Amino acid sequence: MPDVRLASPQGKWILLTTVLGSSMAMLDSTVVNVALPRIGRDLGADLAALQWTVNAYMLTLAGLILLGGSLGDHYGRRKVFVIGVVWFATASLLCGLAPNAGVLIASRALQGVGGALLTPGSLALIQASFHPDDRGRAVGLWSGFGGIGAAVGPFLGGWLVDGPGWRWVFLLNVPLALLCAPIAVRHVPESRDSRSHGRFDVLGAFLGALALALITYALIEARQGSLAVALTAVVGVLTAVAFVYVEKRHPDPMMPLDIFASRQFTAVNLVTLCVYAAFGGFFFLAALQLQVAVGWSPLAAGTALLPTTAMMLLFSARSGALADRIGPRIPLTVGPLLCAAGMLLMLRVGPGASYAADVLPALLVLGTGMVTLVAPLTSTVLASVDTARAGLASGVNNAAARAAGLVAVAALPLLAGMGPEAYRSPGAFDSAFHRAMLLCAGVLAVGAAVAFTTVRSLPPDCRRPECRTHGALTAPPLEGERAAKRFT
Repeated sequence: MPDVRLASPQGKWILLTTVLGSSMAMLDSTVVNVALPRIGRDLGADLAALQWTVNAYMLTLAGLILLGGSLGDHYGRRKVFVIGVVWFATASLLCGLAPNAGVLIASRALQGVGGALLTPGSLALIQASFHPDDRGRAVGLWSGFGGIGAAVGPFLGGWLVDGPGWRWVFLLNVPLALLCAPIAVRHVPESRDSRSHGRFDVLGAFLGALALALITYALIEARQGSLAVALTAVVGVLTAVAFVYVEKRHPDPMMPLDIFASRQFTAVNLVTLCVYAAFGGFFFLAALQLQVAVGWSPLAAGTALLPTTAMMLLFSARSGALADRIGPRIPLTVGPLLCAAGMLLMLRVGPGASYAADVLPALLVLGTGMVTLVAPLTSTVLASVDTARAGLASGVNNAAARAAGLVAVAALPLLAGMGPEAYRSPGAFDSAFHRAMLLCAGVLAVGAAVAFTTVRSLPPDCRRPECRTHGALTAPPLEGERAAKRFT
């Protein structure tokens, strides 16, 4: 049984290294959007290249993160975590030194591989190291510090872009890794899962990532209308079908399909796909809108988006407690509708917009919706399956959220009519942004309808997550006792 106490020096070192490791990946997912206009201008990149700058990272992370957790269970959680930290920092260095958009995109894909190794390990190390009496508090502190990191991410990104330059958005990870990796090697005990048999679903991970890559490519390049793009889309769909077939036949699949036998679990994941698709599209485009159409600096644009993350950090635990009392159906219905209202209020944001009169009200309504739905979504996912499968449920749901955001970033500019050079024209981008907000609001309304018609109250004796505080949308669903096993 793990016996490290949180108050001990070793416990503090373990908490520090896990916070540093997870913060690297979390910061990267929040600061890059703010830097996109400057990256595009400096590297001469079109909108498709900016989409790939975001999606290359999300693609490898979403496709490999479940496999990364399994590798840690078998080969050693500390070892895989340290490899992930070093890998992530090396890829970050390549991103910071990229001479063109192609190298940057390839380096971002490598970053995602490192993220898939270190992200599961950060929480798994807490699970494997701390005494059970301290584990819930350790997870809560880890989540809280991670939320603070996510909150300062857009501000930090804007400050770096306006100051030393966008390349430091990536180079910042190098000193963090130089601090994190030695602490992990010296102070974190190694741990493995004695039940791990070493059979990894590599084929499933490959097919899942390949299907996402092909579909994403087809959506981003669909403006060309070429036969090659159409064939890529068909092959992507066929690859997704092959992934389902492999998962059904594999003796130890990455994503066991029988978990979807729970109607509640399936329903909540459908809601997840809807809401996180809208969120992914919104946060990708909002940072661009504030800079391209409104004319704000990267620092002002990044700072403007802080209220949503701050509200998540401050109020999500109370939302989870409320959902315990009234059940998940109302929060999962009302939350997406509030978020849809916030995105409709963003229609007022354009050239000459005022932060106090136009941007802030939209973000406050959006943040209220996020607070209302995210913690109950997590709680319902974990409670809809047997306790022994809570870690798997957490992983599948988080992978679904990331995949939804990935597809949204690829598809939304196409559906909104954004051309390759749209982000260079304030008027054209503003018009397309407004169409995109209408689409996001519609997807959220669909999510609310799915929740209202399919989600049911949880049994009164079901097990709840130990920590319900969410600092950001990219923060994980938390289950202190079980989720670390296969956490994503």
